Amino acid sequence: MAAWAPKEKSMKRLSSSALVALVVGSSALAQSEVTLVAPGGARAALEQLIPAFEKKSGYKVKATFGSGLGTKQQVARGEPFDVPIVQPPYPEVLASGNVVKDSAKTLASVAVGVAVRQGASKPDISTADAVKRMLVGAQSISYPDPAGGAAAGVSFEETLKKLGLADQLHAKLKRARGGAAAMAMVAKGEAEIGLTFVSEMNEPGIDVVGALPREISTPTTLVGFLSSHAKDPASAKALLQYLSSPEAAAAYKAQRMQPGD
Repeated sequence: MAAWAPKEKSMKRLSSSALVALVVGSSALAQSEVTLVAPGGARAALEQLIPAFEKKSGYKVKATFGSGLGTKQQVARGEPFDVPIVQPPYPEVLASGNVVKDSAKTLASVAVGVAVRQGASKPDISTADAVKRMLVGAQSISYPDPAGGAAAGVSFEETLKKLGLADQLHAKLKRARGGAAAMAMVAKGEAEIGLTFVSEMNEPGIDVVGALPREISTPTTLVGFLSSHAKDPASAKALLQYLSSPEAAAAYKAQRMQPGD
């Protein structure tokens, strides 16, 4: 039995070393994951950018998408995200202390636009008067429900007020659960025209008409922050820098967004 003792000790040392390596490796893997939260209007661009960032940096990104209002509420509550992206105004986010105030980076802005069913004639939306004629003449209009916190829906309802149409069009408005759902209604013929952020107009079966004129619809800005509770501030900073890089700007443009300065 004594002859086997050195081998048994060696095996125990090997097992202990393997266990330590596994624990250290698991810890490093956990630290390499960066969590991100953003509104749905940024989703298409971010889903294009995240794989490129992961390949370049070696970090993994876990992204969560929601409504504009919902995202701000999540950050203000202190839910654990390393890089939050929010839409102004966001006084509750700054007041919460859950973001590093001077880390703010304007990533891009996105306008609310109009889409029609594929093959349908495209209405004139070049002026406020033209948009008003389009909306009055439409049989049905879909857009994201602002009651669910959809920033595009909030913006469109502000446009209706500016045009003096909020009450007049009430019967023909169809509120959807998000921009994708609003576009799906157009593609299926359930709505004659649909409105949401132009970056969300990726549904098969629709044609994009274009963005509403700025005089009646102000584009929505997307601002990125570092979380004040980031697990690994270095990885969070690397992601935020990448999302404001020239490479990211090209992805925003490809999704009909305007890159930030």
